[in-house]
Amino acid sequence: MRHHPVYLTRRGQRVAAVIDADDLDDLIAAAEELADIEAARAARTEIAKEGTIPWEQVKADLGLA
Repeated sequence: MRHHPVYLTRRGQRVAAVIDADDLDDLIAAAEELADIEAARAARTEIAKEGTIPWEQVKADLGLA
């Protein structure tokens, strides 16, 4: 992040923060990247447990073969 957030407080407790729009975009992109990495890990775990489905079976199940 390039800028410092400005915190809004109520009775001395932080309740919100104002951050730079570009910093927010960077944070959103990082969160999406982490979600993609976790989804890939979960998929690899499932493949390791259950194996893969042959392409011919997928086509047949979808009525493409």
